[in-house]
Amino acid sequence: MRVLLLGPYPPPHGGVQTNLVAIRRLLFSRGVPCSVINLTRFRKEAADDIYYPKSALELLWMLVRLKYDILHLHIGGNLSTRLLLVGLASTLMPGRKTVLTFHSGGYPTSEAGASAGRATFRGFVLRRFDRLIGVNQELTQLYRKFGAEETKIRLIFPHAVIRDSFAPSLPDQMAGFMEAHKPNILTVSGLEPEYEVPLQIDVLGSILDRFPGAGLMIVGTGSLEEKIRKEIENKSYAEHILLCGDVPHAITLRAISECDLFLRTTQYDGDSISVREALYSGVPVIATDNGMRPQGIHLIPRPEPESLKRAIEEVLNHGTPSLASAETGERNIEEVLELYQELISESKG
Repeated sequence: MRVLLLGPYPPPHGGVQTNLVAIRRLLFSRGVPCSVINLTRFRKEAADDIYYPKSALELLWMLVRLKYDILHLHIGGNLSTRLLLVGLASTLMPGRKTVLTFHSGGYPTSEAGASAGRATFRGFVLRRFDRLIGVNQELTQLYRKFGAEETKIRLIFPHAVIRDSFAPSLPDQMAGFMEAHKPNILTVSGLEPEYEVPLQIDVLGSILDRFPGAGLMIVGTGSLEEKIRKEIENKSYAEHILLCGDVPHAITLRAISECDLFLRTTQYDGDSISVREALYSGVPVIATDNGMRPQGIHLIPRPEPESLKRAIEEVLNHGTPSLASAETGERNIEEVLELYQELISESKG
């Protein structure tokens, strides 16, 4: 068996990227060859069977010439026309089995999700895949709205915390910031509107009245990075905020394990991998209630200043940590491998 993964591959590091890396790592540990085609705008030189096509034609040529039995496409965000065409091309490759994982907590309740139906181009493309993985119940139901056969749909959660993947220490800047601030509040997310990072920055100002040594460390990149950087610079308490940018996953895990509080404030969200990682480390988590958070989370109904402020003060005042979770999620990645093996058995049968 040979596997080809298509989707966002780090850098930068995010939830979907983490899932791809975890799948590839498991495949290698089992002696299964695995190549990757990165579908984002971030480019590097091809190495270690990781490819960065510069055009649609180059991508198509890679799909034709690379050797693989199973193609697994990962899509985050929206089912854009560009990605749907990638999916369609993938399913047209002869003799290959195809899998799609759609990583988007907000899509089912969006305007586009509400218009899902069998008689759509999206439905036509999705039904061509041999298997469709939903990372939550809402996404498996979305596949049904698109007319997918029940036998093709699988619910497999994306999170997996690999026990030996924590960096031994933090970079000097991050370590120094944590040493200079107490309590340390951490957020890991894309710097995009839906993650409400400016809200966290604003609320920190009022938190400093009660906890003058507090610090907020922000890990992630995105389209709002420059705007957020300028916003931080204009705050009178700018020295209490560290914008880290993109950070390797192993360092992110170390930072999570050493912080005092983890924040996940979102307009919409799926089963966040970073939330699971914080739970595994026994770190208190405050997150917006999306109807699918795991147990042990301190929930706020929506991302707004007063409820976030109250939740942060309650957690920091009472020192009520989340219980460390023994559940790493590694079984989720095993399920992906078992799905691949199922497809190989079908092709041989």
